[in-house]
Amino acid sequence: MHWIDLSIFALYMTAMVGIGYYFLRSNKDAEDYYVGGRSMGSIHVGLSVVATDVGGGFSIGLGGLGFVMGISGSWMLFTGLIGAWLSAALLIPKLHKMESFKRLFTFPQILQAFYDSKVAIAAGVISGIGYIGFTSSQILAGAKLASASFVDLDLNTALIIMGTIVIFYTVLGGIKAVIYTDTVQWIILMAGLILIGIPVTYFAIGEYDAIAKALPSEFLTLTNVKWQTLVNWAVTIIPIWFVGMTLYQRIYSCKTEKEAKKAWFVAGLFEWPLMAFMGVVLGMFSRVGAENGMFAYLGFADIASIDAEMGLPMLLRTVLPVGLMGLMMSAYFSAIMSTADSCLMAASGNFLTDILQRAFNIGTNDKSLLRTSQFLTLILGSLALLLATTMQNVLELMLYSYAFMVSGLFVPVIGALYWKKASSLAAFLSMIVGGFTTIFLIITDFDLPLGLDPNIYGISASALIFVVTSFIYPGDGGYERSTFKVSR
Repeated sequence: MHWIDLSIFALYMTAMVGIGYYFLRSNKDAEDYYVGGRSMGSIHVGLSVVATDVGGGFSIGLGGLGFVMGISGSWMLFTGLIGAWLSAALLIPKLHKMESFKRLFTFPQILQAFYDSKVAIAAGVISGIGYIGFTSSQILAGAKLASASFVDLDLNTALIIMGTIVIFYTVLGGIKAVIYTDTVQWIILMAGLILIGIPVTYFAIGEYDAIAKALPSEFLTLTNVKWQTLVNWAVTIIPIWFVGMTLYQRIYSCKTEKEAKKAWFVAGLFEWPLMAFMGVVLGMFSRVGAENGMFAYLGFADIASIDAEMGLPMLLRTVLPVGLMGLMMSAYFSAIMSTADSCLMAASGNFLTDILQRAFNIGTNDKSLLRTSQFLTLILGSLALLLATTMQNVLELMLYSYAFMVSGLFVPVIGALYWKKASSLAAFLSMIVGGFTTIFLIITDFDLPLGLDPNIYGISASALIFVVTSFIYPGDGGYERSTFKVSR
């Protein structure tokens, strides 16, 4: 990579750390650190939500979908729009009616309010472990992109560089730094794709005639997708909007219920159609480039030898001139880092509030708790970096973390908010059964009926255990259930 591109990239990374340092000086207590003083506006939060949800995995993953199936791959993020809007309509109003809402920092505290402390601890462990895995996967994704972009940079060195930057500015600034850097990072990504990525690659591959000639006709339709795929996407993506710790932190950080709902509606529209179609279109462009032998100089003369998710990075590397390459690499690192920092904050919040404060007598004065929060974020970030060095498959790491969380936590949340008979025992058992059912099915690689995702069977098992146990041992009501006056 040219020194100009390296300079642009280095300047971007320095700016991110600078933002973290700025908010280090403004954070006064743990409420500032974890929920932004509950004073954030809808635009910043909405952009942060979509940056976190789409992030590096979906940004690169959408390119892979465009590479293998065309614009029908955009339906994946349509489930993100549905999840965001359902959450705005069904979850956010319920949370704001809770008496304890203004005292909450984490997702498991919601479950304690409706069940008991054992359920909250179990949820904290599941969520915390899941988000450490997510953080690791994003650090690994960034390191792979860096090592592919910088010829002389090996993967382990790239891991250390990426991990150090993400950990450092997250430790310094907390959720305010995360939300404001997410806003900057998302603007950079959108500007990079709209002003640079799409127009430059479109003309480089030969414009529409080349696209129509190189791609199968079904790539240009919205029907090149199986119903099982749509169901799998829906069941694996929509529930995260109800159980994601990163999302609850942003709900808590908003000034009002109205601001939170507006942020979620904004996030949904940015996911689909905007990001969805841009991502898959760029993936299609990379498929055209591969079909026309543009990557032969990299050793990929045969399209069958190309990893679908690497098609887009290779296309950008091939066609972008000096200067623009540095800008686009910064844009994609923006997407990756916006997910990594949010996941690290989520894991830190889970372990501090939902596990350590329940088990140990941690100081609760403002400065003491703030310093403990920062130290814990550093420890968990280092653990995530260590985990990343032992894993080589980004998608596998993301899949295990994601599946364990969603399968175990989705049913207890819905039960807490919408079913009077929901009990603490039912919630606890459904977490364990749901999470481990999905992980077991993934690890053993069973040939499942109808080609559906293991998550579907994990959530089904969780729901069955939850309903049966609640009928046998009905809920006695947590401290919120007795005062939760909205209809169910």
